[in-house]
Amino acid sequence: GKRVIKLLVENDIVVVAAGGGGIPVYIDRKNSWYEGIDAVIDKDLASAVLARDVGAQELLILTAVEKVALNFKKPEQKLLSRLSLSDAKRFMAQGHFPPGSMEPKIQAAINFLEWGGERVIITSIEKSADAVRGKAGTTIVPG
Repeated sequence: GKRVIKLLVENDIVVVAAGGGGIPVYIDRKNSWYEGIDAVIDKDLASAVLARDVGAQELLILTAVEKVALNFKKPEQKLLSRLSLSDAKRFMAQGHFPPGSMEPKIQAAINFLEWGGERVIITSIEKSADAVRGKAGTTIVPG
């Protein structure tokens, strides 16, 4: 698993992994087989775990919008270019990020940064190259 992904990355191959869907399983140690479980694999949270496990310093989360917003789709909407970890936690606790939409992306960012990651970028695929250069998207950093 992660050794193969690390090898690919070390050889400059972009790895796209941990997409949504799939069937969650666990190993039944008593009977030595895989057993299905009623659960959902969240692609954003799984991506943060994978990034941590391969020792990534940065995590890029792609979505349908260019930037994270407060008061999304409301007249007082505010797009965020940069966000600290503490602000991300505060805004999430205040309910700014809808469950099943931006909330899991922000939670994945929080987890990744708390595990020692240096930077998370949330943006659209169309703006991803600019976002990596700091010219688009929302960048979330420790602090």
